[in-house]
Amino acid sequence: MVAAASVVAAVGTVTGMVSALDEGGGKDRARPKVTKSPTLEPLPAVPTPSASESSAKPSPAKSSAKPKPKPKPEPKPKPKPSTRRAEKPSANSLYRYGDSQVLDWVRANRGDPRRPLIESKIADQPAAVWFADYSPGTITSRVRAVTSGAGGRVPVVVPYAIPDRDCGGASEGGAPDLAAYDAWIEKFAAGLGSGEVIVILEPDAIALSECLSAGERADRYASLARAGRTLKATNPKARVYYDAGHSGWNAATKQAGRLRAAGAASAASSDGIFTNVSNFHRTADEAAYARKVLAALGGPSGLGAVIDTSRNGNGAPADGEWCDPAGRKLGPSPTLRTGQARIDAYLWIKLPGESDGCKGTPGTFTPGYAYDLARG
Repeated sequence: MVAAASVVAAVGTVTGMVSALDEGGGKDRARPKVTKSPTLEPLPAVPTPSASESSAKPSPAKSSAKPKPKPKPEPKPKPKPSTRRAEKPSANSLYRYGDSQVLDWVRANRGDPRRPLIESKIADQPAAVWFADYSPGTITSRVRAVTSGAGGRVPVVVPYAIPDRDCGGASEGGAPDLAAYDAWIEKFAAGLGSGEVIVILEPDAIALSECLSAGERADRYASLARAGRTLKATNPKARVYYDAGHSGWNAATKQAGRLRAAGAASAASSDGIFTNVSNFHRTADEAAYARKVLAALGGPSGLGAVIDTSRNGNGAPADGEWCDPAGRKLGPSPTLRTGQARIDAYLWIKLPGESDGCKGTPGTFTPGYAYDLARG
């Protein structure tokens, strides 16, 4: 989560991300975080995951990529599950996981006058579940707890444990090294099951990589490519999307180059890209940007994009404020039917109402903030 690009504002502990931790019984909740616009700040501020809580929570993230090639005609996917792009799931069948901070608040505050609006506009919507801690011993069972309960609907999960993931910022952490990360991803993949699932692979891992040397960057990209192949080979119905930042961050060609290096142009590891995680850029701007990135990326014509629309109803603040900015509102509801070419879904990856650190403790659900977003 880059601050300049899409900062998730995690103040060291739980930062508004869905963080499935191994504490408190290993519950996985979704927690979101905030992000900044890189064009507004000299350096990108990365959103940090909430790793101090025992539940998984949707969290904001950024994405960026390098410039690259023009799209090539898509060779028809082979019947092999490892190289075939999963078919798009049926419309409006996203899964709402039953454990999140907003749901906890709704259950505990039935008499609060804000509760009906927050419940209907936010708590009742499906959101991503983040796994932001490095706990290889339990990750398979925790991912399985989410995917096995989907009942035919499509869960959205966010693996977030790449080493040096926030360039040492608020969301720092992750696996100790890339070999450990590769092993963790294999365990993560083992929990995906055999049903349809959307995987938002490592927010900010590509967009926010300037802190790495050229060699370290190449190693990270190679690891992400392996991760995508592992996820799709383990569950051929998994749809894996890579970090493309957002329309206010890197140029489309630059981002596409980075994405290509990370395997995002290969049907064996990727179904496309994600944008606007934890940010506020308007859906139309993100869709246009995503199509430019895909065109520059090349690869199969079936590659698509998903957009985080959790807080972009009023667009990004003109002054570039990223920390719980006033005047924002919910964006389009999560759906697998966008009606837009190459845009596969609108998702709530960052959970609305989880603070970036200004209206509440980073990563925690803040009812006042949630209410403001819901009434827009």
